[in-house]
Amino acid sequence: MPGPWFASLDLVHGSAGRARYRYRCQAGRRGELHRIEWAVESLRGVRKVRVNPAIQALVVEYERALTDAERLRQDILALEYPDLPLAAGRSGGHGDESPAGVLTTGAALLADRRLQPELQGPLSMAVSLPLFGKALAELVQRGITSHVLEALAVAISIGRQDFLTANITTFLLALGDYLERSIERHSDNLLKSLLRPASNEVWVERDGVEQLIDAREVAFGDTVIAATGTVIPVDGTVLGGEALVNQATMTGESVPVVRHRGDIVLSGTLVEEGRLRIYAEKVGRHAAAARIASFVEQSLAVKSATQLEASRLADRLVPMVLGLAGGTWLLSGSLQRASAVLQADYSCALKLATPVAFKASMYQAGRHGVLVKGANALERLAEADTFVFDKTGTLTTGALRVTDSLVCSAGYSAEDVINIAASVEEHYYHPMAMAVVEAASHLPHRQHFNHGEVEFIVAHGVASVIDGKRIVVGSRHFVEEDEGISTAAYAQDIERLRRAGKTLLYIGYGGELLGVLGMLDSVHPDSAATIARLRELGARRIVMLTGDHPERAQALAEELGLDGFRAGLLPDEKAEAIKALAEEGARIAFVGDGINDAPALSGAHVGISMRQGSDIARLASDIALLEDGIAGVADVRAIAMAARDLINSNFKLIAGLNSSILGAAALGLLSPVSASMLHNGCTIGILLRALAGAGLPRPPRPQEAP
Repeated sequence: MPGPWFASLDLVHGSAGRARYRYRCQAGRRGELHRIEWAVESLRGVRKVRVNPAIQALVVEYERALTDAERLRQDILALEYPDLPLAAGRSGGHGDESPAGVLTTGAALLADRRLQPELQGPLSMAVSLPLFGKALAELVQRGITSHVLEALAVAISIGRQDFLTANITTFLLALGDYLERSIERHSDNLLKSLLRPASNEVWVERDGVEQLIDAREVAFGDTVIAATGTVIPVDGTVLGGEALVNQATMTGESVPVVRHRGDIVLSGTLVEEGRLRIYAEKVGRHAAAARIASFVEQSLAVKSATQLEASRLADRLVPMVLGLAGGTWLLSGSLQRASAVLQADYSCALKLATPVAFKASMYQAGRHGVLVKGANALERLAEADTFVFDKTGTLTTGALRVTDSLVCSAGYSAEDVINIAASVEEHYYHPMAMAVVEAASHLPHRQHFNHGEVEFIVAHGVASVIDGKRIVVGSRHFVEEDEGISTAAYAQDIERLRRAGKTLLYIGYGGELLGVLGMLDSVHPDSAATIARLRELGARRIVMLTGDHPERAQALAEELGLDGFRAGLLPDEKAEAIKALAEEGARIAFVGDGINDAPALSGAHVGISMRQGSDIARLASDIALLEDGIAGVADVRAIAMAARDLINSNFKLIAGLNSSILGAAALGLLSPVSASMLHNGCTIGILLRALAGAGLPRPPRPQEAP
């Protein structure tokens, strides 16, 4: 079973943004350099970690705005010994996942009545040795724990030659441990599988020769080749070539950008067109994509407040059970009664049920396309009463569509403007160009205008020749300043479109302004249904924050029935708005997708990032949607509330059942065998009840409009 990693962690020296600690691992917990670095680097605010296992020293450099030396010390102490693989290519495991313990104790239980009496004792002792070893280690390190009580109960049973009770106890304990490890393994593996790299092989150039190597063999300083369709595997600088790179996974920007010599590229971004030679600066676990996976893996080891409270409560109840057993023995003189009492402590169920319920819920969320980065995220989401949404790419799709065609030249129609623009834009794979081509395809009279060779001007637009006249399509800067085409005559119409929140594309033909196309990103089809469902799930207030124009923001807020909005905000102003809501007592869930949303995501009670969210947004968020749309926000809210209700009901069951068993055992109404079977059976039953959350059907969603 997982447990605390460090027995102690002392701050030896601290300075601005740097802290040095002296650590000591728990008994049985290994302190390999890379394991500790991997874990601590993934904590919030940590920039760099150095470990010296020889003197058990840990040096951490951190962002002062995000954490401090004492908070960092608490975060490190809260880490559990990782049952997770360190990274691709590293060995790792999930503890002892084999059912050997269950099979061994089960075989001993079956053989108990078939062996000669003189062999039953040695057999029971042999299968109980792992339990005794664990109890002894915990007694030395932590004092009296539930494992100590369990071992004491088994020892009393063996001492009384009640080998059946001893074997039943060890079997049920082994079964409970195995079930817990199984659900943790399955839930963790599912979540980690969602973050696996797209390719295990990488093209590199070494000694002037291009060769395909294992992704794990890429080293700092290698020249990596990324061609069309390739996911860039490293963070680095472009040495040569030119390509259109989709950075949606890292920056949240749906518009591909041109990358050429001298530009920085990030791992996890996609080369849509072109070819790049990249100098590898951050590889493996240091690359951006790997650090996301690292964050996810290590966050799974951090306990929620509910788990910590359950663990503390369980530890506080252990002496009470031991005292009750001692009092029963003193008053009755019966070791059998005392042994029966020791069989039924609260600790097992309290410590098992809560993490398993959270893990099962995280597994369920993962199956439904939502990545939950730790139990505390579910816990805080269940508590949230205010939901705050970013607009672009969250409530809206981020995919542009043409809504207006402003004609600026006599003799042409709105359809002509779209058709002419589409004729040259169809060669350009840019979101605005694709929106124009899509609009032209739906016109009643689709017409293609023959043109000359298309010239692509990076960050400006495209140019060509139609009927001997130069045609330019692109930004206002391109058309007005570079091409010298005046837009002054249509300033009012252009301003009207701009104030309506439209993205504008300018078309110049023959040295004059031909037209202006206005575009909007569409409201996501599941936005309205999700807002309605969140209200059904207890959301008291739903608001929107955006950097967009107030007019467009107001129209969208009214369309979706939001409780309020704030428009024209800069990134730091979004974070200030979140802070203001929090000061009013709101428990905030913030949903955003881009690099500009990272401050707000960090400042919220719980942050949720979209599927196309940036690297920084994912690192700052507690929950990441892995499917398009925001329906997952309502799904995971329902899962979080169900988990909370399940845990609360489990607490009541644990208190009621174990109190009844303890009372009956103390009064002599239950034998040690009966008490063991009832207690451990109830514990496993509650565990299975928590585990059942992983098999629940997908939460129903309201029907969306076609």
